[in-house]
Amino acid sequence: MTDETPHPGTPPIDCAVCPRLVAYRDETRARHPGWWNAPVPPLGDASAWLAIIGLAPGLKGANRTGRPFHGDEAGALLFATLAELGLATEAPEGWNTPGLFITNAVACAPPNNLPATDEKHACRPWLTQQLAALPQLKVAVALGETAHQAAIKAIGGKLPKYRFGHGAVHRLPSGVTLIDSYHPSRLNLNTGTITPEMLKTALAQALAFRP
Repeated sequence: MTDETPHPGTPPIDCAVCPRLVAYRDETRARHPGWWNAPVPPLGDASAWLAIIGLAPGLKGANRTGRPFHGDEAGALLFATLAELGLATEAPEGWNTPGLFITNAVACAPPNNLPATDEKHACRPWLTQQLAALPQLKVAVALGETAHQAAIKAIGGKLPKYRFGHGAVHRLPSGVTLIDSYHPSRLNLNTGTITPEMLKTALAQALAFRP
């Protein structure tokens, strides 16, 4: 669960940097005025040792609820897996995630779940600020290649040296360890690109860094 204080690196709710994403937000707001329909702030603990980085808010998930990985199948699987590993507990008002920080490489829901290259670049400074404000960060899990690339750039490293691969573990120059996983999207689950057991195995590697 989050507190009421915005975390450093939280995009403004009316961020207008990416015209395509703003237009998509406006279209979605007209269809679903009760949804969040804005850049989704990060979720979690300012003293987190573990960060989980996704691609972008799902249209009917975080874009609807305003909380990363809340409200869609990917989030349901992610939090169920975190709970199974003892990293999250469910409460009536949401998930408790002590020691965890959860965010996305891109803060706004993109059309077809595919942010453009310039949108990824525009959002990267927010992610950099978010992760820099976690003094106890030891390990980050990147869900998908876009998150992997964003994390490398945000934490510090050169992309050619650290290639994305499910289950790959990268020790970055900053001392933070990056673990890669395929994204648990419905498409990836339906095609067998990732299974619940694969996600669990990737996330379980982070337990070695738990304080």
